[in-house]
Amino acid sequence: MDETLRIERSTKTLRTLALERMREAIMDFRFQPGERLVERPLCDQLGVSRSVVREVLRQLETEGLVEMIPGHGPAVAKPDLNRTDEIYELRALLEGIAARACAQSATDRQIAGLDAAFDGLLEAWASSDPVKVMRATTKFYEELFGAAGKHIAWEIVQGLNVRINQLRSMTIASTDRRSPAIAEMTAIMDAIRSRDPERAEAAARRHVEQAWHIAQNLLRSR
Repeated sequence: MDETLRIERSTKTLRTLALERMREAIMDFRFQPGERLVERPLCDQLGVSRSVVREVLRQLETEGLVEMIPGHGPAVAKPDLNRTDEIYELRALLEGIAARACAQSATDRQIAGLDAAFDGLLEAWASSDPVKVMRATTKFYEELFGAAGKHIAWEIVQGLNVRINQLRSMTIASTDRRSPAIAEMTAIMDAIRSRDPERAEAAARRHVEQAWHIAQNLLRSR
C-alpha cells in the first residue's frame, strides 16, 4: 500500500490536510489526467474516512482538478485546450501589466524583494525538483504583483492558480524547458531593474507565450 499520501495529525482539519495532499499529488502527476479516483484506496492512502475523501473530491471538482465521469465516478480532469488558451491569455495580459507597473513604480526595496524571490527561483530550478520550482514561481509572481501594486490582479491570478499550476507542472517537466525559462525570467528581471516598462511587459508576455506554446503541443499530443 502506498503510504506516501498519509497525513500527520495537526491543528489543521483532516479535510484541509487531505485536500492539500490530494491537490499536490495531482499537481505532481502522481495521479495522471483521466485516472479514476476510487474512494476506498484513497481512504487507505490518506488515512481518512470516506466522508472526508468525498468532501475533498467535491472541492477538487470545483477547482477544476477533478471531473465526474458518467458511469465511472470521479477522475483527474484532463486540461481542456480551449480553457487552457483562455487561461494563458489572461496570464499574458495580467503578468504583462504587472511587469510594466513594477518597472515604472516599484521602490528599490520592492525590487530587492523581487530579486530575492528570483534567486529562490533559480535555486529551485537548479534542484530539478518540479514542486520546488512551482512554489518558487508562485512566490516570484506574488512579489511581482505586490511590487506593482496590482492587488486585484493578483487576486484574479490566485483564483486561477490551481489550474495555472496544473499547466505549469506540465511545462516545467517538459524536455529542455529549464534553460529557456531561466533566460525568459532573467529578461523580465533585467527590464525591471533597468526601469524599462515596455521591455518588461514584452518580456513577461513572451515568457507566458512560450509556456503556452509548450502546453498546446503537450495537450494536442495526448
